[in-house]
Amino acid sequence: MALTRLSERGIVELDEEPKAAMVSNLMVVLCDDQPVSLVVNAGTLYS
Repeated sequence: MALTRLSERGIVELDEEPKAAMVSNLMVVLCDDQPVSLVVNAGTLYS
């Protein structure tokens, strides 16, 4: 639902690979029992 809303609002359009990475990250946040800590990605997913 989060990805659908981001797309509907024109905030971000993702291809399948970045979409899968975002879903994975969201699942970690939603399923973890620890507080969320901010991570800044200074690199890229692609080489």
